[in-house]
Amino acid sequence: MVARPDVAVSAPGKVLLAGGYLVLDRRYSGLVFALDARIHVHATALPSAASTTTPAAVELPEIVVRSPQFQDAEWRYSYRSTERDGIIVAQSESSPTSSVSRNVFIETAIGYSLTYISTILPDAIAGSTSFTVLADNSYYSQPSSALDSGSPSPRFSKFNTTLSKAHKTGLGSSAALVTAFIASVLAHYLPQSVFSLHTSSSRNALHNLAQAAHCAAQGKVGSGFDVAAAVYGRCVYTRFSPALLEALGEHGSAGFAGQLKSLVDSQWDAQALKQGVAVPRGVRLVMCDVDCGSQTVGMVKKVLSWRKENPQEAKELWDELQTKNETLRTVLSQLATQEEAAASDLTKTEHWKELVGAFASIRRLIQKMSSLSGVPIEPHSQTALLDACSALPGVAGGVVPGAGGYDAVALLVADDEEVLKGLKVLLESWEVPVDATSDGKSGGKVRMLGVREEMEGVRGEDASVMAYGEWTL
Repeated sequence: MVARPDVAVSAPGKVLLAGGYLVLDRRYSGLVFALDARIHVHATALPSAASTTTPAAVELPEIVVRSPQFQDAEWRYSYRSTERDGIIVAQSESSPTSSVSRNVFIETAIGYSLTYISTILPDAIAGSTSFTVLADNSYYSQPSSALDSGSPSPRFSKFNTTLSKAHKTGLGSSAALVTAFIASVLAHYLPQSVFSLHTSSSRNALHNLAQAAHCAAQGKVGSGFDVAAAVYGRCVYTRFSPALLEALGEHGSAGFAGQLKSLVDSQWDAQALKQGVAVPRGVRLVMCDVDCGSQTVGMVKKVLSWRKENPQEAKELWDELQTKNETLRTVLSQLATQEEAAASDLTKTEHWKELVGAFASIRRLIQKMSSLSGVPIEPHSQTALLDACSALPGVAGGVVPGAGGYDAVALLVADDEEVLKGLKVLLESWEVPVDATSDGKSGGKVRMLGVREEMEGVRGEDASVMAYGEWTL
């Protein structure tokens, strides 16, 4: 068997700055930015029992997945080929967490990626492999004690909790995880002549495969903007037709392998346009975590139900929001290309005033959608927070991105130390109301996440021990 080098891949988080709910409909689009908070996946071949007598030897081929930042986060999988029906993956009884948890995103990503590989180069799937998953700190809320310690945070923190109990900040961890994991599997097993993140054809195949696996793991066909951001980075996104995935059989069903290959290799009708999508020089995106999180699936169902019952009113609202969202994108693009972007006081330019107005218009319509549908897309506590932040000098405005609720809010601000300092001072004294806390207690803190906009999507990383240290040992 050919020795495989270690592989490391990372994929970014996302923020749907404009287009929440609209992006579910192909007639509309969403303005998506990637974030520099990334999910990393490191792959290394495990020694076989025939080549070593060390305790680390594995007698039968298996896949071991570790997420060492969390407690009890190790999963072991066996796999077998069914020829036409794909590669079947099963969590091993020897897995330390087999009796208490199942990571459906990891399990689905393994099954889909190995099945796809089996249709291209079946002999490549051999031996045992260890995958280590690491998340940049901004993906999860951290306790106040950790934030107030005064010590610099390590690149990857220990969260001292199980994965199921960790509080997500809403940056798109599942989409980034599935994308990075599938990319690492493909890069580990396939030669670069077959799969390379440097080619558009491989990225498109990765996008299609990650969309299929992510939807299967979620149990629903979503818009896919989060996976698109993980693969391509910032873009204006128009969703794929749901019928593309609805025609795919269940993993392991008769003929699944061929169906999956045809789907992944086909040309989808989704669009991820990058031209004219930019955060201007002198401006940066800021995310503020309220340590809560929302049940977005339930919120989306209620909004879509209201839309179905009120088609004309909803269409008028959707159309107006689309226009305002396009205005926001146009202003950002103009600001990025105009000489005034380099002005010493960006906030006094005409385009900055237009940017402030664009955010105000979008929020007004989102609040209207929230009121009409009875869904807390922009809850009162988030309205108060956004109003207070937007009133600060150097803050153009912001939104509760995506489906809304109590996830981290997104702001566009002047990239200036004094502006960021003023924002931090406000947040340090801000208390989350009782109705917005996950435990029903007041006094929760809002913090500025150590994250900003990212233009790039999925990418290969340095897989050496120097890059990831003891985490991959």
